[in-house]
Amino acid sequence: MKAIEVKNLKKTFTLSAKQRAAKKTKEKLLVAVDGLSFEAEKGEIYGLLGPNGAGKTTTLRMISTLIKPDEGDIFIEGVDLKKSPDECRKKLGFLTSDLKPDEQFTPDYLFGFLSALHGVPGETAAKRKKELFERFGIDKFAQTKIANLSTGMKQKVSIAISLAHDPEIIIFDEPTNGLDVLTAKTVTDFLTELKEQGKCILLSTHIFSLVEKICDRVGIIINGRMVADGSLKELTAEKNIEDLFFDIYKREVGEE
Repeated sequence: MKAIEVKNLKKTFTLSAKQRAAKKTKEKLLVAVDGLSFEAEKGEIYGLLGPNGAGKTTTLRMISTLIKPDEGDIFIEGVDLKKSPDECRKKLGFLTSDLKPDEQFTPDYLFGFLSALHGVPGETAAKRKKELFERFGIDKFAQTKIANLSTGMKQKVSIAISLAHDPEIIIFDEPTNGLDVLTAKTVTDFLTELKEQGKCILLSTHIFSLVEKICDRVGIIINGRMVADGSLKELTAEKNIEDLFFDIYKREVGEE
C-alpha cells in the first residue's frame, strides 16, 4: 500500500484584478495544478522540484486537506481523503513557512496545545516533547515567546509542533528556505532520520543540492504539470538534476 497516491489532481483559482495586473495577464483563471499524478512510499523522501509558481505548494495544501481539489483523488495509506479527511489528518504532519506559530505563545504551550488537539495522551506528549525539544535545542527556550526567537529556532519549533502526534507521513514545503547553513543541516539530517524510521516524507523545493542530497525519488513540476517522475538514480543516469531540470524547462516553455 502506497503512503500517498495522487491521481489526476487539478486546482484552478480565480484571479482578482490586482493579481492579474501583478502577473501581467488578462486571464481571469489560473490553473495552478493540472492533472497531476504521483505516488510516494513509506521509508522514502519524495521531492517535488519546480520553480516558484509551479504548483508545488498548492499540491501540498491539497494533500494536507487545507484546500480542496477541483478534480482528482488523493489517498493517504489507502484512505480516500475526500471521504475521510479527519482520518487522513491523523496520519499527516504538515509544515510550511506560510503557516507561522502565534508569536505570543511559547514553544511549550504550542506543543501542548497541538498534542491535545491531536488527542495525544499526556504522558506520551511529554515524552515526545522532551525528545524533540532536546533534538532541536528548543528545551532552553521552551518558555520564551516565539516572537523573541531567532528565525532558525522558530523553524525548529514549527517542525517540532507539526510532529507532536508522531505522524507516519510528513509534508514539508520548502523545509530549508531562509535558514542558515547550520539550521538547514539540522533539518536535513532530521528528515533523513525520519526516513530511516520508515516515515514517508514529501517535500517541495527549488534547491537542486537538497534534492541530490536527501531525495530518493523526484517529480519535476512545471506550470502545474508533472513533466518527469522517477528515482533520483534513474533521472540522473545521464546528467545531474540541475542540467536535467533546465533541459526539461526549456522544452516545456518553448525556449528550444
